[in-house]
Amino acid sequence: MTKEEFYLLAFTGAECPHCHHMEPLLERLEDEEGVKVARLEVWHNEANARLMREYDRGFCGGVPFFYNKKTGKWICGSADYEKLKKWATE
Repeated sequence: MTKEEFYLLAFTGAECPHCHHMEPLLERLEDEEGVKVARLEVWHNEANARLMREYDRGFCGGVPFFYNKKTGKWICGSADYEKLKKWATE
């Protein structure tokens, strides 16, 4: 599956502690809901950083940033599992 086929995008930074905190919740979401989340590192990948700016449009300006291409909804920063699940499955 290529990242173009994903509709759930998680923009992260390699050294971002908040991003690392969210990883187990993303894994749980994938396991329990059967969805796939594209993880796109932006601090060391300029193409991913450009893509994040395109979706972010100045709303968050940082990572973690989660974007749902089907609904156009996003989450800025860390979130609890229920908020993440609603974002992904709504």
